[in-house]
Amino acid sequence: MSAIVKVREFWLAVLIAALVFAANLRAPGFASPSRLSGIVEDSSILMILALGQMVVILTRSIDLSMASNLALSGMIVALINQAAPGIPVPMLMAVAAFSGLLLGALNGVFIWGLGIPAIVVTLGSLTIYRGVIFLIAGGQWVNADAFSPSFVAFTRIEVLGLPLLVWYAVAIILAFVVLMSRTALGRSFYAVGVNPTAAVYAGIDVGRTTFLAFCISGLLSGFCGYLWVSRYVIGSVEVARGYELTVVAACVIGGISISGGVGTVAGAVLGALFLGVINGALPVINISPFWQMAISGAAIILAVVLNGRGAKRSQRLILRTAEAAA
Repeated sequence: MSAIVKVREFWLAVLIAALVFAANLRAPGFASPSRLSGIVEDSSILMILALGQMVVILTRSIDLSMASNLALSGMIVALINQAAPGIPVPMLMAVAAFSGLLLGALNGVFIWGLGIPAIVVTLGSLTIYRGVIFLIAGGQWVNADAFSPSFVAFTRIEVLGLPLLVWYAVAIILAFVVLMSRTALGRSFYAVGVNPTAAVYAGIDVGRTTFLAFCISGLLSGFCGYLWVSRYVIGSVEVARGYELTVVAACVIGGISISGGVGTVAGAVLGALFLGVINGALPVINISPFWQMAISGAAIILAVVLNGRGAKRSQRLILRTAEAAA
């Protein structure tokens, strides 16, 4: 039990439960199964994106283009569905995921092949992808009446009382649990983030590992492009604008260290769920939009402080162990 109490994810889960309890006191019914199910559904896309961002951050990089990738991939399948509504939805989902994979791989090529810092590459691609959306759509939006019924309904089909959107998130979370804990690639992400030089001596190709991290983040961004457009029934250049910061915030709140090498799947998921609860609870208890942003920002700053303190404690422990061994 004492080991569980020391785990950051445990306290984050407790904080989420406390927020739900407090919101329910102010707005009875907030903790009802239907309302909580809605919050999980609203957070599902953020959970998926946070997992993609997690593997990038673990390698000491960052992907600021995820939201733009999502918007471009979503616009591509929206336009395809508008022009050919008879194309099966699973095929459109595959197209969205493949589009995102290509965009993520493009980022990875510049970072791996040319050695350009990830923040510079993805900041540039963030703007480029938005511009491409404007070009391919002619500055127009794809509105609800342009989508086929199956395109919109596919994420809303309920299985065991939950929409497919939630089950997509669950499946991806489980896949990431296996990837990060049972595969050499998952261990490589951590190794590169902890010590790139030591990773090279261990036989890990740091550039290739970083490239694969961006491919994964791009793949998930593209897949979420379909999920977003289907759920909110709109395709435009404004889709998910600024959402990349929310994705990074979910990772930081979940304990993913921005210096790389530290983080868990559970942390990323709980960080996304925390923001989902915040966004769902504050309007219900009549908190103004300004204070909603202020509280979210304060949570991010607090998470960064806690991450930094945790890293310093780990470093002191390593130094004491080294001195004792000497």
